[in-house]
Amino acid sequence: MSDNAKEQNSIPTTKVQRSAKFVKTGIKVGGNYLKHYSKKLFNPDLDKTELNEDNASDIYASLSELKGSALKVAQMLSMDKNLLPQAYTDKFSQSQYNAPPLSGPLIVQTFKRYFGKTLDKIYDKFNIHSSNAASIGQVHQAELNDKKLAVKIQYPGVGDSISSDLKLVKPFAFRLQGMNEKELDVYMKEVEDRLLEETDYELEVRRSIEFSTACANLDNVVFPKYYAELSSRRIITMDWLEGLHLREFLQTSPSQQMRDKIGQALWDFYNFQQHELRAVHADPHPGNFMVTTGGKLGIIDFGCTKEMPDDFYYPFFSLTSTGLMGNKPETIKAFRQLEMIHPKDSAEQVEFYYTMYKQMIGLFAKPYISDHFDFGETAFFDEFYGFGEKVSKMPEFKQARGVKHFIYVNRTNFGLYNILHELKAKVKTDTYKPHVVEMFA
Repeated sequence: MSDNAKEQNSIPTTKVQRSAKFVKTGIKVGGNYLKHYSKKLFNPDLDKTELNEDNASDIYASLSELKGSALKVAQMLSMDKNLLPQAYTDKFSQSQYNAPPLSGPLIVQTFKRYFGKTLDKIYDKFNIHSSNAASIGQVHQAELNDKKLAVKIQYPGVGDSISSDLKLVKPFAFRLQGMNEKELDVYMKEVEDRLLEETDYELEVRRSIEFSTACANLDNVVFPKYYAELSSRRIITMDWLEGLHLREFLQTSPSQQMRDKIGQALWDFYNFQQHELRAVHADPHPGNFMVTTGGKLGIIDFGCTKEMPDDFYYPFFSLTSTGLMGNKPETIKAFRQLEMIHPKDSAEQVEFYYTMYKQMIGLFAKPYISDHFDFGETAFFDEFYGFGEKVSKMPEFKQARGVKHFIYVNRTNFGLYNILHELKAKVKTDTYKPHVVEMFA
């Protein structure tokens, strides 16, 4: 981010200030609808492209200023290609990289609050202009004892406003998805729990050290060193990794060999965690990864992780990686355990959901079925997203289906697939296999 980028001198932190921002945005969105329907009177064939673009711009501008969980939800929605019109996906995906950065005085205040010292008493050098500003915090370059450091600073008020923010963002974000109230509440609670963890930087430092130690032997994967003594609840200090963010790397037209190398590192990183650690880095957007100058995959953010309990892990991965799907009664039993089929479903509903979920999981599991998979294949993704789009429009899927663990496990795996597709990587998919028995009982 350049030094002259527009900086933000304050963030609305109180409930009243943040609510007022949403009300103002709601009025703008209402105005966009009025404008759309006025034009439609004179042009009945007018589609919603312009309306979606106007709404996306106004909502994104508001979320960018509020930052925190409001912007994080926009970021999550942008990763789910089936849930939002293209205009929202395009606009909200900016939150993965660029949000207006905080001004110098706000940064100095944050350090005084948590360390009781000014920046010059902590680091030898500190660049007051951020290198990268995203949804929950921004990153600055610093130096100490001739070592280049990355310092992540959380935006003021972000950790304290999660619950109220999610209540405010709920009608905006989820009216677009047409979920019912029960499903919304399950979704929101899981999102809130993960976001509360994500704003606890002391927890992130501990997890970053645990995960990077556990994954230390993976090929072509590197992690920064974390410095607990230079970190606090709202500040993290780690080594600066030299290299390019994943999207910047792709703009250099890398060779297929290099794409495959980074893709393989990503696949191994995720599947090692899922199957060996039963806990996974659950924020797979490209802004959290880089390709180092040494040509390795750098993992630079462990804020969001998701643990997988046995009662989710075994039935789910038995479906993707064993012959279970060939046994209809056992498959239905697994679907019931995962709450994809409900106790009160009629025989007709059971049959319907069995057929649909079998097709859905069959598509998801394609990379696991053979020992290699080409994620550059557009046919797979056309089928994958096409099916998702079809399902999202079906009234049978408006009610809550599936245990809460699906929210972040799906987000993780779909996010991984998306990045591998952007890389057009060919990967060996049998390196870390699920630990499940052939028949799920």
